[in-house]
Amino acid sequence: MITTWEPAAKGVLRLPSGRLVRGRGLRRPLPEGPPPGFALYLLGREPAAVAWESRWLRWPDFWLPSDRAAAADALREAWARAGGERVEIACGGGYGRTGTALACLAVLDGVPAHEAVAYVRRHYASRAVETPWQRRFVARFR
Repeated sequence: MITTWEPAAKGVLRLPSGRLVRGRGLRRPLPEGPPPGFALYLLGREPAAVAWESRWLRWPDFWLPSDRAAAADALREAWARAGGERVEIACGGGYGRTGTALACLAVLDGVPAHEAVAYVRRHYASRAVETPWQRRFVARFR
């Protein structure tokens, strides 16, 4: 049984370790293919229930997570689970909050913090990580 995403699937970021994480915008339809085994939703309000295991972080659009310790814990969980499960990270549009979270996963995966935003922009979406405070969040993430 395949437990990770297809490497060439749209919106899937390959981290240096080979872990695959799908980023997406929740305002768009669910992509074709298998559903995630675990999803981390980054929204200002609690999302609708889904058929897979998920975790919600209160993270208003264009801002930072309301609870940074909870965010660090959730991001570490997502990174660890991506080692053998289909993990999805999503926000409304799929760029700012999702890109910020993916850049933090890149840091956890060994990308230097000062290079993580560029890594995600190159391998996921050029619009990823939208605000200066999101870039600073990634630069300080450990």
